[in-house]
Amino acid sequence: MDILYNNEGVPLMMHSDIAFYDTKLDKQTADERRRVLFPYDDTRHDFIEVAGLRVLSWGKDNLFPWHAAETVRNTTVLNTGLRFLRNLTMGQGIFACKVKGYNDKGDEILQPVEDSSYQRFVGSRMVRRYMEKTLRDFLKVGISAVQFVPNAAGNKIIGLNAINSLYFRFTEPLDAMGSQNCVVSGSWDLSPSSYSILPLLSDYSPENHAELLRFMGKMKGGFVYPVRDSWSNDDIYGEPIWWPAYVAGWVDIAHMVPQFLKKAYKNQTTWKWHVQIPYSFWDKKFPLTAFKDANLRRQAIDKYMSSIEKNLLGAENAEKPIFTNYAVNEMNGRIEEEWKILPLSNKYSAGQENLVTSAAANSEILFSLMVNPNVLGAGMPGGSYAGNQGGSNIREAFLVNIANSWIDRQNILDPLQLYMQLNGAPDDLQLRFRNTILTTLDTGAGTSHQLS
Repeated sequence: MDILYNNEGVPLMMHSDIAFYDTKLDKQTADERRRVLFPYDDTRHDFIEVAGLRVLSWGKDNLFPWHAAETVRNTTVLNTGLRFLRNLTMGQGIFACKVKGYNDKGDEILQPVEDSSYQRFVGSRMVRRYMEKTLRDFLKVGISAVQFVPNAAGNKIIGLNAINSLYFRFTEPLDAMGSQNCVVSGSWDLSPSSYSILPLLSDYSPENHAELLRFMGKMKGGFVYPVRDSWSNDDIYGEPIWWPAYVAGWVDIAHMVPQFLKKAYKNQTTWKWHVQIPYSFWDKKFPLTAFKDANLRRQAIDKYMSSIEKNLLGAENAEKPIFTNYAVNEMNGRIEEEWKILPLSNKYSAGQENLVTSAAANSEILFSLMVNPNVLGAGMPGGSYAGNQGGSNIREAFLVNIANSWIDRQNILDPLQLYMQLNGAPDDLQLRFRNTILTTLDTGAGTSHQLS
């Protein structure tokens, strides 16, 4: 609280020393942040030398997975949207079957596999853990690396391990056939001193590549199966599905709006009044004769007014009353030395506008994930982003998400199919997903179960 006094030590004007400031993210800072987070670019070849191999840097500082994971973790709707896609893609699990034919509608006629060991395998914790971790990295950073773990003899695969994207990097192609290695290390801020190197299966024909490794006796140490989406045209690391929303700035907006509102609501005066104090009040409350000099009187007034100000500020003081005294002139009956407290008109409306902007940012992020905001209850009641949140729209949007998940589901099933093939499964064995489908009440049930 700053107070302006006259020569006699009487307060003339006061203003609060508590203020709210908003720091604007300038273009240079924004460009620097995007430079750090930008994934590997085919036109820029940054390398790290590891055991004589040239390892391709993932991002400008080779720490893209760390930055991507932090961005997802700190962005509410992005984190929730990706988690929704992971859960939707996994469905209600998978089952082993054989395709016996097709009906008149073109739907597959499926027959369960008689060997129960395959059903136990696809329902095991190892498979569930593999699918969950593979989809985590596939959605967060655009690629996942699945390690095939062999037995001691190297003639059988006994496990699948999705390597955390924080710890693996790929080498540049070693020959015209595109052969690569996967380097796994716990530290990538510098060239790692402790690491393991595993063969990386060819993206063109991973099945034939795995058979070749087994034929050559090079399967004893295991190998890595890359699971990536080719949409970005980046054949090394790929790009996450949410990347366009980040480049366009919607992720930054989703961060800045709640930060602004939090600071605004925390620091604004919750009791918006104009307090008028008569000069005679100070003579009675702080008489000159009670102080040795004017400076001590000023300090007392400063302390008193700071306590008044603190009573008006902060969420914990909202709606708190203030008590004052006044005198009545016995000669004319007029009130004197009265504090006048008048309400101020609050013109601040940025809060409501920012909430609309935040909702728009949330919708744009979900659009980049190809998720209808209505499915998550994020549809806006009006404007450009308005949507009908009725049950029919939610059901239709959910069905669209399931239809769009086909390619992602096939990508995560491919390593499982190869695992069973290498362990002697029949060629006609297939894997399919179980889905829970939302239905209307007239069907007599809220959900139905389908296979895909």
